[in-house]
Amino acid sequence: MLIIPIKEGEQIDRALKRYKRKFDKTGTKRSLNERKQFTKPSVARRTQVQKAQYVQGLRDIENV
Repeated sequence: MLIIPIKEGEQIDRALKRYKRKFDKTGTKRSLNERKQFTKPSVARRTQVQKAQYVQGLRDIENV
């Protein structure tokens, strides 16, 4: 459970923004979406390799 202490005189918008940031960092929503349906290990590995290739391509472009 996330607890966001609200400081004296703080606007609710800023507190909501902090809550959303903290929620994103915990990865709760991402893990729920992953558990919605089963992905085969081979498919998960393939997407992981594709992501690694993409990131490596970006790094290669950056170094050139």
